[in-house]
Amino acid sequence: MTEPGDGDAPADLQLTTAEWSMWQAFRNGSTCDLHIGDPARDDPHGQHLWGPERRVRARVVALLLLDGPPPQPGRVSALQLTGAYITDTLDLAGGTIKPFVELRDCRFEAEVVLPESRFTTLRMVNCAIPRLEAARLHTEGDLHLPRCVVHSGIRLSDAHIGTDLMLNQTVVHKDRQGRSIMADGMTVAQDLQAEMTESYGELSLRGATIGGSLSLRGSRLSNPFGRRALNAPQLTVERTLHLTAAGLANSPFSSTATPPYGIAHTPSRGTRMQRFECEGGMRLDDGRFGDAVDFEHARFVMESDQELSLRRIQTPELRFLGERPQRGRVILSGARVVNLIDKSASWPGLGGLWMAGFSYETLIPRGPFPLAMRLQWVAAATPEYAPEPYEMLATSLRTTGEDSDAREVLLAKQRRRRETLPLAAKAWGFLQDWTVAYGYRPGRAAVWMAILWAIGTVYFSMSPPPPLKAGEAPPWNPYLYSLDLLLPVIDLNQGAAWKPEGGAQWAAALLILAGWVLATTVAAGASRLLRRQ
Repeated sequence: MTEPGDGDAPADLQLTTAEWSMWQAFRNGSTCDLHIGDPARDDPHGQHLWGPERRVRARVVALLLLDGPPPQPGRVSALQLTGAYITDTLDLAGGTIKPFVELRDCRFEAEVVLPESRFTTLRMVNCAIPRLEAARLHTEGDLHLPRCVVHSGIRLSDAHIGTDLMLNQTVVHKDRQGRSIMADGMTVAQDLQAEMTESYGELSLRGATIGGSLSLRGSRLSNPFGRRALNAPQLTVERTLHLTAAGLANSPFSSTATPPYGIAHTPSRGTRMQRFECEGGMRLDDGRFGDAVDFEHARFVMESDQELSLRRIQTPELRFLGERPQRGRVILSGARVVNLIDKSASWPGLGGLWMAGFSYETLIPRGPFPLAMRLQWVAAATPEYAPEPYEMLATSLRTTGEDSDAREVLLAKQRRRRETLPLAAKAWGFLQDWTVAYGYRPGRAAVWMAILWAIGTVYFSMSPPPPLKAGEAPPWNPYLYSLDLLLPVIDLNQGAAWKPEGGAQWAAALLILAGWVLATTVAAGASRLLRRQ
């Protein structure tokens, strides 16, 4: 376009005053500020019309970025444009843009088209954009879109962001397909910050990879009439996924912000907060999270057919500390975590929780969470009997040294299983439960044995049986005789020496039967205990 050393614009461009100011600012790396000084009229999201003194053509912007003039001696060219109304479509598809680009408080007449383009750093701050089309965009540095309002969606499918992606306080409305942000397969080398963001439509991060943390602190995702507000299966986050509250910057307690455009941070005690809210379903299936998934103070508003789906996720720590969903389901089937930090008030009730195959190592309750409530938690997750959740809870309790609680859980499992058995097996189960609690309380067997022994001793003291063979029977001892009948394996040489008749015969049979029942039940309980250990 230009001869070496020639910094003038082609004559056929017929630059306006605003465009000429932008051209010169580009050459010396300074900011071209087209503000008029009235905050209401300078607001790109307001209703005031912007006159020709603020208009620059998209083709002039594209010319500067793709084939611009050389910088003035000793300066570095950069496009830093503030308060401009960019007319027509800004199309940089497939281009390589080397200068630094920052567009602040700008209003775009038509969509911004950036697919397969390459930038060093691109910042669009507080801009009004009809649509941002940037599939396979590549940046060596940051992509910042804070406080922008995008009226028909953002597309960042398969984009590669060299450092950080920032969407703090951005408002994005859905496109024709119902998606607000389409970022499937996107790679962000460091952090993705979307704090205090408002998304109206489906935010899709299918298969995306985040090299640092993904923060949605204080954001509001709304897609009540679609299936999901956040659709992010196979998402990989090397550090933490924050779906938590944010401290407001104008709070008197707030002391930090995310530079250069951040307004939110993890709230400290006493800080004014805005919680994370999701209106619609959320899908994080098969996700991998290097540090944690954090739902503290999160709020989910779902319809009955929508889900907070965490199927098969893997993370060292799951912090389920949000508000209890009133409708919909929380799905943890196949998920694997090390530490489960939760509170009883966060989990949904009966039928609202599925966790078949959910494994965890350590339970860390936040606030009161007694064993009775834990058992209700498991029961809520198993409308139909399934042994795995009970066994997982018992294993976790035993790992932390709470053996008595672990036995109570396994006893609850047997009682729940009994409800599914036929009548005869159910009656046998009731007998085992009533006598020795399925072997998990073996002390009961000793008590019953002592009671039956005492009853037998009294009865046979009053009604001694005759000897089987006269002159060959040992000396009569009702204590040993009753004990010999009760013990099914040990022979005290008493039971076979005497011949009970009438009522004594029935009493002896009852003692023998009771002894076998108690011994069998205790042996079954001991066998279960040994298998667990």
